[in-house]
Amino acid sequence: MPSWSSYSTGERIKILRGKRISQEQLAAMTGLAPATIQAAEQDRRLTLQTLMKISAALGADISVIEGQQPPRRAMDADDRMMIRALSAAVHDTAAGILPDAAEPATLEDLRQATERCWALYWDGLYTEAGATVTPLLVAAAATLRDRPVDQQSVTWGAVSDAYRIAAYVANLVGVRDLAYAAIGHARAAAEKGPDGLRSALVDSGRAWVYLRDARLEDAARLAEKAAVDIEPRFSSATPEELAVYGSHVNFAAVVASRAGNKERAGDFLSQSTATGARMGAEHRAHGTLFGPVTAMTQAVDINVAMGQSGKALTLIGSITEGEEGHTAQLSQAARNRYSMAKAMAQADAKMWDASLTTLEDALRAAPEWARHQTLPGVIAEKVGRHSTARLARVSRLIGIRPPVDAGFAAADRRTAL
Repeated sequence: MPSWSSYSTGERIKILRGKRISQEQLAAMTGLAPATIQAAEQDRRLTLQTLMKISAALGADISVIEGQQPPRRAMDADDRMMIRALSAAVHDTAAGILPDAAEPATLEDLRQATERCWALYWDGLYTEAGATVTPLLVAAAATLRDRPVDQQSVTWGAVSDAYRIAAYVANLVGVRDLAYAAIGHARAAAEKGPDGLRSALVDSGRAWVYLRDARLEDAARLAEKAAVDIEPRFSSATPEELAVYGSHVNFAAVVASRAGNKERAGDFLSQSTATGARMGAEHRAHGTLFGPVTAMTQAVDINVAMGQSGKALTLIGSITEGEEGHTAQLSQAARNRYSMAKAMAQADAKMWDASLTTLEDALRAAPEWARHQTLPGVIAEKVGRHSTARLARVSRLIGIRPPVDAGFAAADRRTAL
């Protein structure tokens, strides 16, 4: 595949415009004449003013259009515009800068909006989640601004939640600096809020950013600390406390497995399984969903990461799918993730056709989620070395992944999550 810098500026504009935006539509978005857009794409004429208008309309940095850095992985125009707006909201609110039209909201409105953002996120609709959390963050910051200092505690919690969602979205689409900034602001806000669980949740989120950035030792250390900090008394713990703790130890097991520490991964996996069994059913709390099914399906992923495909396949045999099955209790994103772990286990066991079937079904069921995932490419590459049947069709579903610019390093089977 040609490097990004080898294309002409006009070709790069056309690629960034993509098939979803015509020349006429781009002209309307910029206020330029269609002939001007055509001339720019044909490298016949491109003024600085035209370049800036096209950059704003496509949500792409001028340096990307000029070929100085490639576009971020798997992003289309909607993704780029969402990230630009989200980045502005994160950095401006942290600096105390709010739009003139920013209006405060009631705490109930903030709570409902936060739940809506989490629902979109766990459905794998990351672009929509990012677009929804942007005004939420501004509203939460405006509410905080208008409250007396002695009444700000609960609002700080809402601000922390909004920053954490922003960090998760940025992490998923590979915008490292924004992910780090947002999770840092989430931590600072959580410390001023009333809920001790929130700070641990933010620490777990930062561990995930570390994992995606291939900082495995840092991720393992922080994930373990976050889990230990909130370990409850099982005899008196509420479902909310168990859900948060279970998700923490489960993630600590994931990180340990990626770091190659089988003993620690096994310890945390046992705690995750015990917590899920204690709960008896899935429970939502603080933007997380945990219970016995989550523990069981994540155990598949963890065993795959530790090279124990036999154990993973045994677990898969006990997990039922479909509308009445175990996986129906999971969020859409968790079901998709389980499918990837299942496909990887099948590939490791040389079940090439079964792996491709699992992978293709997941890609067709959740194309928006799949756009921002790297594991499908890892699985297809592994299968492709041994089998070419059907691979071309699956590869088309995965799509071409351009190089990542100044964001995260390309994920592999250890850091992809």
